[in-house]
This record gives sequence, C-alpha cells and structure tokens, in this order.
Amino acid sequence: MTPYPFSAVVGLDDLRLALLLTAVSPAVGGVLVRGEKGTAKSTVVRALATLLPEVDVVRGCRFACDPGAPDPGCPDGPHEPGAPHGHRPATLVELPVGATEDRVVGTLDIQRALADGVKAYEPGLLAAAHRGALYVDEVNLLPDHLVDLLLDAAAMGRAHVERDGVSVKHAARFLLVGTMNPEEGEPRPQLVDRFGLVVTVSAPREAVQRAEVVRRRLAYEADPDGFAARFAAAETSLAARIATARAAVPAVLLPDAELDRIARICLAYGVDGMRADLVVARCAVALAAWHGRERVTAGDVRDAARLALPHRRRKDPLDPPGTDEQRLEEALREAGGDDPDEPPPPPDAGGPGPGDTGPDTGDPGSSGSDSNGPGSGGPDGTGPGSGGPGSSGWDSGAPDSGGPDGGGPGGPGGGSDGSEERGTASHEAGPEEGGGRNGPAGRKGAAAGAAYRPRTLRIAARGEGGHAGRRSPAFARRGRVVGSRVPRGRLSGAPHLPATLRAALHRGGAGVRPGDLRESVHVGREANLVLFVVDASGSMAARKRMTVVKTAVLSLLRDAYQRRDRIGMITFRGSSAEQVLPPTSSHEVGVLRLASLRTGGRTPLAAGLRAAAATIATERRRDPRRRPLLVVVTDGRATSGADPVLLAPVLAGVATVVVDCESGPVRLGLARRLATALDADVLPLEALAADGATHHRPGPAGVHPGRAA
Repeated sequence: MTPYPFSAVVGLDDLRLALLLTAVSPAVGGVLVRGEKGTAKSTVVRALATLLPEVDVVRGCRFACDPGAPDPGCPDGPHEPGAPHGHRPATLVELPVGATEDRVVGTLDIQRALADGVKAYEPGLLAAAHRGALYVDEVNLLPDHLVDLLLDAAAMGRAHVERDGVSVKHAARFLLVGTMNPEEGEPRPQLVDRFGLVVTVSAPREAVQRAEVVRRRLAYEADPDGFAARFAAAETSLAARIATARAAVPAVLLPDAELDRIARICLAYGVDGMRADLVVARCAVALAAWHGRERVTAGDVRDAARLALPHRRRKDPLDPPGTDEQRLEEALREAGGDDPDEPPPPPDAGGPGPGDTGPDTGDPGSSGSDSNGPGSGGPDGTGPGSGGPGSSGWDSGAPDSGGPDGGGPGGPGGGSDGSEERGTASHEAGPEEGGGRNGPAGRKGAAAGAAYRPRTLRIAARGEGGHAGRRSPAFARRGRVVGSRVPRGRLSGAPHLPATLRAALHRGGAGVRPGDLRESVHVGREANLVLFVVDASGSMAARKRMTVVKTAVLSLLRDAYQRRDRIGMITFRGSSAEQVLPPTSSHEVGVLRLASLRTGGRTPLAAGLRAAAATIATERRRDPRRRPLLVVVTDGRATSGADPVLLAPVLAGVATVVVDCESGPVRLGLARRLATALDADVLPLEALAADGATHHRPGPAGVHPGRAA
C-alpha cells in the first residue's frame, strides 16, 4: 500500500524536524517519539522512509557494505576494490516487540545446514538495518534481552552473534527510531540515552486542525495513490533538500563561541556525561545544514538543545520524565542569549523548523503550505501510530522512570512542605490526615500524595509462564532462549532447530525423525496476581502514616499495572476485613477505591489475612497458572480478633511481602514477627522507594524486593 506522504502530515512540527535532522545527519543518534495513542507516531516514521537518500552497496553483499569503504570484517567479504556495486533505497526495518532473539541478530542457516551440511550464518534484522533505519514501535515494551542487543549494537556500531555454534561480527550502524505511549511505562534509561533526540507529541487542541487531520486521512484511505500524487512535488522537494543538506554537513562550521555555549548550556542543565554535548553539537550542525547556512548560529544551538537535552537531565530517579521547559529556559539564559548583532535567518519554506509552517504540501486547500497551527496533530487519529491501551503514566521497573503524576521530589508520600527531601519514616511526609487520626470509625483518611517509583517486588522462584507480563521470572513461550529440551507430549513452544539437527546427526540416521525434535526453552517474565492487604485502622492514622501508606499503595498499584498484573485490594479495620477491589486488570478502579478508603477503629489483622487466603483460593480455582504475590501493608498491631500468627498456615506457599509501617523511636517489631510467621520478606515503608534504604531482611519466601533488571 502507498505510504502516507510525509508532507501531508498536519502539525507535529518538532517531530518532523527531528526526523529530518536525523536523516540529514545520522550521527545525531535517532529519535524517540513519546505521545498518547492515536497521534500518528508510526505513520510519520514510516513516511520518512520514502525520503531517505539511496545508498550505494556492494552487489550481492547481505550487509549493505559501502563500496567506497567496505567493512573489512564483513562476513560476505573481503570485498575487492572495484567490486560490482549498485544503488538501492535505504531500508526501514521494523523490529516488532514480539521478535525473537535469533531474528534480531541472526542465527544458523538451517536450509544450508540441511542441504549442504555446512555451518552458515543467516543475517537478522540488525544486518538488514545497516545504513538504514531501525524502527521499534512501542519501544518501552521491548523485552529486556532485546534491549540489551540494541544497546550493544548502538554502542559499538557492530553486532556480535554468538549462538547456535555461530560466531559472527558485522557492521550495524542504523538510525534508531522508537515510538512509545508513556501510559504504558518508561523504557530503560540506558536505551533512552541512546536516542539523540526525544520529541513529545499530542493530538491537536484546535477544531480546525482536527478537522483537517480527519479530512486528509479519509482522502488517503479513499484513494491512496491519488492522495500521494497530490503531495508528490513536496515529497520530491523534501528528498532533494535532505540530500543537499546531508552533503553540506561536513562543510558547516561550528564556531568556538557556539561550542562554548553548548558546554555552558549542558552544565547549567545538569546533564550527566558528555553525550549530551556531542548530540547538541551534531544537531546544531544538522540544523545549519538544513537551513542552508555555512556556520552554526546561537539559534541553532538553542533549538538543538530543546530537542536533545530534556531526557538527559534527570538525576533524581523520582523526577518525572519528559521536558522540563522552565529548567531548560533557565539553562539557556544562564548560557547567554542570542547574539544581538547576528542577522535573523532568512525565511525558510522548504521544511519544518522552529517557527516554520512546514514544507509546501501541494494541497489546494492549504494555500501553498501545510496548514499547521500552534498545536500538533497527525493524519491518523485511530490507526497506525496509536499507542497501546492503558492509563498509567510510568514504568516503575525502569531505573530512571518517574511517577505518573510528576513524581515529585518526595519519596513515599512526597514532601508536604515543598522541600526537596524525600519523605521517610522520620520525615512525616504528606499533608495532614483528613480525619482518620483518632477519629471515629468510618471517617475518611488522608489523600495520597504524588506516586513515586517503588522497588520492584518479584517472586524469585521461576514460574511456568502462565501469563506474559513484566514482573517475575518464568519459563515462557517468548523471551531469551536458554536451552532446549525434549517435548513433553505435543510441542508446546517453538522448535529448537540446531538442537534438533544435532539430535538427528547424533542418531546417525538420514533426515529428521519425530524423536529428534527438540523445543526451545525460553526465559521471560510473567504477570502475577498482586493482592494488597492494607491496614486502615485508627492506629495507622493516629501516627500520621495514612498519607504515606496510601501513596505507597498507589505507587504499587500503578507498578502492578505497568507489569500487566491482576490486582486486588483488601482492607481491614474495626472488626472485619473488606474486599474493596476484587482481582481485576483495571488499575483505575484500584486508584479510585484507594482514594475513597476510610480509616479508623480497631485492627483486625487476622481477618485481613483470612480474607486474603479466601481470595487467593478463589483465584487459584479460576486461574491456576497465575501465581499470587501477597503484599501486606501494616504495622503489625492486632487489637481485634485472633492472633494473626495463627493464620500463617492458611497462607503457606504464598509468596508474601510485609511492608512494615511501624514508626517512631520505639518499635515493637510486630510486623517482623508476622513476616517470620508467614515465611515472608519484610520491607520497611521508608525503604519501599526504589532509591530508599536497602537494609531489609530477605526472607525465605522467595520474594525479591529489588530494582528492575
């Protein structure tokens, strides 16, 4: 199908500019596109592929070697000088989230092994993307083992393949483009750092733009070829301009004054390392080449900084991801403003840029240019480019991800006094309780503070992978291949072809028989049932802990959503326990129930544990393959009902974490006593934040409260 024209995109100026700059200078390092679902992220990226200049390749080389500078270590080489060569379009290789490791890096060529009996290498997606673009949709959902492969290739510009008896190295330099919906969580910070530029997009906020988006999309769907023909002239102009700018990049001068400005901006903005300085410098050079200038100006540096710096500033893991415009403006002012003697750049009508209206679209209804406005939009309101469903705003497992509500500097509960200090047990963080403190049973407790990134709670024992997710390790149908095995009955997973061939050869027979078949053993992560049992009694509110507890549970709820878990919540107070949230996949309901949670009364801890055991038993009958993870949030006091220690046998075998909410200079250690009876881990409330204290007793229950891998 004819791709949607890049020139026909309405709005999205920053995104189009960032993509064009990386096309002009691949050394900038690629683009990460963050945006809500239905904002045409994927549509714009795919449209860029038609504008990329053709590449000159050695004919017959599967690794797209440049005939002018062939890779001396090319597996298809060595290539002699003057070898036959030709042109081909630059490739846009899409890496799906569900790709297997062998398809990414390559594997043993089974066809040649069977036909010729030789060990040969079949290239993967990294080889296909060399000298082109590698596009990862929903990059934040990419499994960790594939992220590791991308990091290695992006860092070294080469792919190393050591698998299935194959040892190969080949060049893998590509323009990395990723799109993501922040609601589905944040990618690993190491991967984010590999993207040179990060752009945040959103749907247009003006009716005129939204109507134009729908009008163009409907016209494209009705007649793709005719719609593309309307923008053919603008597409040709953009492609020619990219080629011209790419050729001009080596001649662009970066004055020492602007290089000093870049260093001052990066220092003032508080970035780590030197990659930010390099990316801003390369981006500024690309901007100057794009606008046809021979030297970089202060305006180029400012525009480059706005695209390259925002995702590199975060030092506090609890800082929210995304652009901090105010901080960046302060850094730009500290670094010095534009040179007043510098003449303004000439008007530019050939492509989008800061203040540009975009390339000439050729659309009769656009008055000769893209009818962009101050907002941003896209051609596809609901189709390709939409992010996955979800409402949570962060991935607590990412070491540098922030909270969904802006994170805030406070730890558990956030700081109520506006200070930068994180709230801990000794800092009674959060606003004053709203009536739960020593009040009558049934009064509403304090509101939760801003959610933060909690430590990752996992079941350490490896499961059978009943449900794909992002929490506990498990054997799975997808993930990193760790070996092979003889199938138990019918083949339950993908066949392990090298092991199958080895079994056939070891047997010494001709051909492969059913008894030779081996299946791959994958290790990935599974989703769990995370059941929260929360103490809502008056003793919690009396010590002004309910705000912190609510904030901690809110953070854990959203963490469970990010990891594809089912969640449930039980509270206990007065004389009984209540299942306020039956196990569900909707974290929004959990947040609402938590907000309306009422506190007060005595502490029937045993009733809460009994209700948890009943809920887990019910869920096991309904779905025996989903493993439960019990999180008990309490100070361990039991002022009503039976001794909770006596309830330990009914929860035998359930992986449990006790979050100890006890505070004050004198502590009775009741929560630790409960954890010992439950054979559980105990985690102090102040250590629940991902960067909190790590001094907690790892219990024998096999639950690992630690950082995400």
